[in-house]
Amino acid sequence: MYTICLVEDEEALSNVVRAYLERAGYDVVCFTKGEDAINYIGNKVDLWILDIMLGDDVNGYDVIKAIREKDQDVPVIFTSARDQELDKIFGLELGSDDYMTKPYSSKELVLRVNNIIKRVYKDKEKDNNIINYEDYIIDQEKRSLQLDNKEIKLTSLEYDLVILFIKNKGKCFSREEILNLVWGNDYFGTDRVVDDLVRRIRKKLPKIKIDAVYGYGYRLLWILEKIS
Repeated sequence: MYTICLVEDEEALSNVVRAYLERAGYDVVCFTKGEDAINYIGNKVDLWILDIMLGDDVNGYDVIKAIREKDQDVPVIFTSARDQELDKIFGLELGSDDYMTKPYSSKELVLRVNNIIKRVYKDKEKDNNIINYEDYIIDQEKRSLQLDNKEIKLTSLEYDLVILFIKNKGKCFSREEILNLVWGNDYFGTDRVVDDLVRRIRKKLPKIKIDAVYGYGYRLLWILEKIS
């Protein structure tokens, strides 16, 4: 799983972007202060998203300078409320890979992240596109799932929830979290649709053991837990 570090001082925006990125299958680390982001440099990060104008004395330019002192290759996307050509040029000179002006679409940001990740890590992507779980073979590029060389037809929601569970084995998700990560923040309806979706997945994919946590939500059991 790729790790995205999001440095954004608007917490509401940060929470929305994080939800979209996690829904797309990324591990997301968030900071609201530039100084905290600089202190995090050295940990595993596959892509940085930096707001230029942060609330403290350390701005996005300071963060990317610190990043480039340690890593010349990790991709960086700049965001800013200022649509000024000078900002874009300066960001590119400092080594950013892309620039987005606020307000931006979270979906578009995810698409840009996907494109950069595929371009920068294309050799790694070839290996990471295939997931083996139990006897199932999942091709993430084709969004397909096979058992015994036969494809099992899944709806988009079924596939997204399966991927969410498999990439987070053992982690318990509340129904509300599943709604946000699979349906999106703009869904307004009962959380019982989650139960129905899990029921359909269990019927189609009996070897994927989704465990219900009473009064909370669901998790995918670890293989060791199923054996014990």
